[in-house]
Parts: sequence; structure tokens; C-alpha cells
Amino acid sequence: MSDLLKIADREFSSRLFVGTGKFSSSELMAESLVASGTQMVTVALRRADLTGNKDSQADILEYVDPEKYLVLANTSGAMNAQEAVRLARLAHSIGLPKWIKLEIHPDPNYLLPDPIETLKATEILVKEGFTVLPYINADPVLAKRLEEAGAATVMPLGSPIGSNAGLETKYQLQIIIEQSRVPVVIDAGIGAPSHAAAAMELGADAVLVNTAIAIAQDSVKMAQAFFQATQAGRTAYNIGLPNLSHRAQASSPLNILNNL
Repeated sequence: MSDLLKIADREFSSRLFVGTGKFSSSELMAESLVASGTQMVTVALRRADLTGNKDSQADILEYVDPEKYLVLANTSGAMNAQEAVRLARLAHSIGLPKWIKLEIHPDPNYLLPDPIETLKATEILVKEGFTVLPYINADPVLAKRLEEAGAATVMPLGSPIGSNAGLETKYQLQIIIEQSRVPVVIDAGIGAPSHAAAAMELGADAVLVNTAIAIAQDSVKMAQAFFQATQAGRTAYNIGLPNLSHRAQASSPLNILNNL
């Protein structure tokens, strides 16, 4: 049976989204994207050439095939809703899809998302026809408000950007997943394939990984590991994990041993 992820009007067979920052070269980034099996790639607009000159030495977009990947423009660096909306409009004006990963984090030390400005920007961009995927704290109330505002997904953090700390917000994530009627993509803090598998086992619809792949000693092999972990976690979730027990339970029935 097919297990496609539907976001807005598009379907994806891959549930691993990959970012393009921090790679040692654009060529390595492109090779890692292939190895990851991803179909959605996030690109920070501040790293893209928005002049339209298609300078392969300056433009990360020259290494991301739009026929193979959905390019998700990222408003990382925006300090408020006004800046984020301006970046989204600029991205669309140069021909990028009207899909936006909305990031607004005014504090450079922790890069935690601003909930008030994120909701404001979502409301504006949705009205302008954008498909908005907002990056948020693991806040169940905000997740519902964004859903009601028309966000195509919610993207709560597992832990702060680039921390590689994993699912420190596990219990809030569980609430968001339980309540959400739009896909939930765990974004930020996923530093190991086991974190990705754990997120999928929780019932997340997808995960987004960047730093852990980009800074690995072998980015291509790490991308493959995340591909496998995401698939394994999703398969386990679909099958159903056994209930936790505080008592030991023999894997071999005792009555069989007694008959020997």
C-alpha cells in the first residue's frame, strides 16, 4: 500500500526533508541530496542569488534541480513578520514556487522562533496564496492557531537549531501530533538518525535535517543513514509499537519450559 505524504496539493513519497546550509561545497550538498532520497529541499534566501544572474559560483539554487526537488524557500534571518513577507514575495518574484518555510527568529544566540510574528506572517502569506510551512516552538496552542490560519503544516522544533540534541520537546510534540489536522514536520535539533527514527515513531509526518548531514565526516553516507532511519521509524509507526511495561515479560512462555 502507498504511504504518501500530502501537503497542500502535492504528494511526496519521501518523508525526509533536507536543508542546504553548512556543506563544505555545493557539489557535496548536491550529492548528499541524492543520497537522502529527499523530494523537498530548503534554501535560505540569504544564501541564494536573487538577482536572476544564475551565477553558479554564488547561487546555491544552481545545484538544486527543480525538476527533482520542490525548492522550499526559507525566510531564515527575518526579524519580524514584515521582513519574512518581503522575502517570501521576493522568492516568488524570481520564479521559486509559492511555498515558504517561514522562519522568524530575532534572537541570534538561540534562534528560537517568534510566535507572534510567525502567526502574523502566516495570516498575510496565506491570504496571498502561499503554501506556508512555519517553524515554531513545540507549542500545541500555537500549532492549532497556525492550522486555523491556513498553514499547510506545522514544523515544531525537537531542540534548538543546530544543537543536535534530539527530541527534548517530546511530550509537547506528542500533543501537537495528536491534535493536528495538518502534517507535523519535526524541524531542528535532529542530530542523529536515531532521532529521526524516534520522531517518526511518535507519529510525525516528516522530519527536516540539515546540520547533522552537512557537517558529518561523510555527508553522503550520513544522508543515506537518515534516509534509512526515517523509513524504519515510519514503518514501525504504521505497524504499531508494543505497549511499555514496567514488569519483565518472558519472550518464551513459562509453560513450555515446565514441560521440558
